[in-house]
Amino acid sequence: MNVTRWFTLLTACSLFPGSSALAHPLAQGALDIQIFPDKTLVQAHISGDEIFLVNALAKESPTTNSSLAEIWRLHGEYLLHHLKVFADEKRLTGSVLNFSASQDGYLIYQLRFTGQSMPARLRFEEDILNEIEYVPGNQWEAAYMVCLQQQGHLAQEGLLLSRKEPLEWNCDWKEAAMPKASPQLDKARVVKQYVRHGIAHILSGYDHLLFIGALVLAAITFVDLIKVVTAFTLAHTLTLTLSVLNVARLPSHIVEPMIAGSIVFVAVSNLLWPKRSRGWMRLLVAFFFGLFHGLGFAGGLLSATEGMTGVAVGLAIAAFSVGVELGHQMVVLPLFFGLKLARSTQADHISRERLSLAVMRGGSLLIGIAGSVYLISALR
Repeated sequence: MNVTRWFTLLTACSLFPGSSALAHPLAQGALDIQIFPDKTLVQAHISGDEIFLVNALAKESPTTNSSLAEIWRLHGEYLLHHLKVFADEKRLTGSVLNFSASQDGYLIYQLRFTGQSMPARLRFEEDILNEIEYVPGNQWEAAYMVCLQQQGHLAQEGLLLSRKEPLEWNCDWKEAAMPKASPQLDKARVVKQYVRHGIAHILSGYDHLLFIGALVLAAITFVDLIKVVTAFTLAHTLTLTLSVLNVARLPSHIVEPMIAGSIVFVAVSNLLWPKRSRGWMRLLVAFFFGLFHGLGFAGGLLSATEGMTGVAVGLAIAAFSVGVELGHQMVVLPLFFGLKLARSTQADHISRERLSLAVMRGGSLLIGIAGSVYLISALR
């Protein structure tokens, strides 16, 4: 990519103070959907991260120099290609009505989808950013908070749309014609969606998994495991909560290298100072770096909740946090007990110690290499 185009893209990102091109591979936004008998209107709040990534790295990005307005226009076409609306299994035809920059650091697109006639069911799908790799094997993705209206009445809020979570809505045109005093909040649905979102965020967030994996490799007893996981959990829960309250936030050009650096640091510690990889020093390391991982978990999730009621936001964040912890345990427990089972096959204490040391060093070497790849990517 030539210098002129990079300058234009960086200028675009400078207009979005809450975003950065070096974020965790999850871009967040919000969709306000209005359903009418003959059309569906979508107001999309799109982050600077998403626009930068598509125009800088996506396969569909233009090859010629583009002005800022042209970049924004082209992203509208990209949205129409990757945001799909189906009415009774028929894909609707989309068009961009307008786009403009908003005061909260997002770009707002007005989209219209036509071809429906009082549909019984609508389905929304998206695969935005999925063609872009953060690092090899770890793709970017986008997720959107959704507020849905039917016939001008607010029907549902706190919904989630992502590649793994398509959104389906059953249209009741008789009920939609009746005014509602307040929006509905399907608490069970919100909790289910965001727990699953938190789990998916962890299981696809290899940087977090590498860090927790390096910690587990050094844990010999179950008590060691509980201590180090508790320290990490307390730390990332603290910063995630402070981020919710807008008390503590750091730019991603600081957070992302620190997360990548945490992987390398713990892996190198396991290799060079294996006996010091336990005890209070390891707990301090887990807590310290856990603070930055918590900011990474928050990502752009919170900025997309603006405009939602406090109950919906609280449910979404709490459920997401639970999902994050469940995702951790899906990796931590099998890894720990698998290693413990392998050690138990050895007849004597010396053999078990040798095996533990070999596994810790071998696993840490692989984790250190992978962490170095992340660090290089984060510093670019």
